[in-house]
Amino acid sequence: MARFSDDFLSELRSRIDIEELVSSYVNLKKKGRISQGLCPFHTEKTPSFTVYNDTQSYYCFGCGAGGECITFIRNIENLDYYDAVQFLAEKVGLKMPIEQEDDGLYVLRKRIYEANREAARFFYNNLVKPDCPAYEYLIKRGIKPNTIKRFGLGYAPDSWDALTRHLRSLGFHDNELISAYLSKKSRTGSTIDVFMNRLMFPIIDLRGNVVAFGGRVLGDEKPKYINTSDTPVFKKGRGIFALNLAKAHGRSLILCEGYMDVIAMHQAGFETAIAGLGTAFTTEQAQLVARYADEVTLAYDSDEAGRNAAKRTLSIFQSCNVKTKVLNLTGGKDPDEIIKRFGKEYMQKIIDGSLSSTEFKLAQAREGINTETADGKVEFLRKAVDVLATVDDAIERDVYTTRLSIETEVSKTAIEEQIKRALGRRKKQQDTESFNKARQLLEGRVSSARNALKIHAQNVSIRARQAEETLIASLLHNPDLYKKLEDKINIDDFSSDIIKRLFIIISERIENQQELDLIFFANELNPDEMAVLTRFLQKSRTVSNTLEECLDCIKVMSEEKLKQSVKDPTELSNEEFMRLFYKKE
Repeated sequence: MARFSDDFLSELRSRIDIEELVSSYVNLKKKGRISQGLCPFHTEKTPSFTVYNDTQSYYCFGCGAGGECITFIRNIENLDYYDAVQFLAEKVGLKMPIEQEDDGLYVLRKRIYEANREAARFFYNNLVKPDCPAYEYLIKRGIKPNTIKRFGLGYAPDSWDALTRHLRSLGFHDNELISAYLSKKSRTGSTIDVFMNRLMFPIIDLRGNVVAFGGRVLGDEKPKYINTSDTPVFKKGRGIFALNLAKAHGRSLILCEGYMDVIAMHQAGFETAIAGLGTAFTTEQAQLVARYADEVTLAYDSDEAGRNAAKRTLSIFQSCNVKTKVLNLTGGKDPDEIIKRFGKEYMQKIIDGSLSSTEFKLAQAREGINTETADGKVEFLRKAVDVLATVDDAIERDVYTTRLSIETEVSKTAIEEQIKRALGRRKKQQDTESFNKARQLLEGRVSSARNALKIHAQNVSIRARQAEETLIASLLHNPDLYKKLEDKINIDDFSSDIIKRLFIIISERIENQQELDLIFFANELNPDEMAVLTRFLQKSRTVSNTLEECLDCIKVMSEEKLKQSVKDPTELSNEEFMRLFYKKE
């Protein structure tokens, strides 16, 4: 792993305020010496994400995420350690030190970024050559040269290995190109291109790196699109097309289904358009979008598949507490077609008349039903009631209930009664699901005497775990205690490898008279380990900070280790196990 000196990290820490950094992603409210907000790493309605200015750290009491500025950027921007440091250094104008290219994965990632950049140039240069079929295709679809350049569109030649040969000439090795998913092995064992005779769409991350490509056929061949598979620098379920461009134009984003829709929208002046990457929209993608948007409008295709996809995506954004709307794309299948047929003014009217998520679901409930008949009204209202039962906001629910009453000429009281029943059914279903989960857990724990004994062993170990956490928290708070305790601590008395690892790293820094701020641990620990260390740091606020408490902790850990050395009853043979219950004379 790439490493940085303590001097560099100290300078980086001095230039970054954790509250200011986090508040660019999370809406924080000041509460005395701390700030709180909704956690960006899991869905919650009550704030449990806390930022501590005094330790320049954060911790979520809901999901356990924690760390300092580097770990925060690693998690929220999905970066590795080196890239997160570079991200922060660029943010505060700090020059990066000379790179230490001693980590295999770091070197591979760097080479993939470079190969992707060269591939994007290669594809673009091929696109703008005379008589390129992909260029003619784009011009026929109304895409202008400036738009082609802005999105870096390109063309993969109709050749088995044109890109591979080009990148080899630049010094790239086959294993690097295969890792980047630019090349692959053929059946005969030779290295050939992944993308052939396709219009190419580079996928660019928020820092301007080309991380992947989408390739579209120019005719009717199948598959229509080929996308980069997961690589060391790219995860398909986390990426968003054109977010690097859209995020600079406001916090109301328009989510389309395809690359061409996004490009047509941007060209028409709707520069907040983005898209997923050719697969079902994921929660991770929604969480990424939510960091840059207060509102998301879905511009999905108007066919049945598009409406179903919109419904699924709405539920994902709802779980992420993101306000959503849906475009009613009348006059065409998708935004690209509508803009070509009717122009950007017509598209603006569609955007202005977008449906709220509840309106969209009610419109879907109405489809295919003749509400002019009594039976039709009943059928529609039953579906509509189920929709409104999912609306958590009581005011919003009341507004739509009133509207339904006027529209169907059915009393509001009757509709409210049905909604109340639907809410009851929904709660009953949720309670049943919770009960079943609890029952399964209970059955798993008490199915036999062995399980009961195992639970007892786990409960006993909690005491030792609390002791070792208190010991480490004390050392973080008062490293001077280490000299008085080092001869009394047995590393084998710690209960898990991760806590042993934390103790070793902390003790080494104390012995070397190095600072114990969290930022100095981020290059040695992964985000999960940093979360554990941060939890210990928060615990250090409540320890007594005395030698006596630490000695008591060491004693508890030693006693617990001795108990664990006795043969575990759950590992006894059946005969040995039954003897435990024999009455002794």
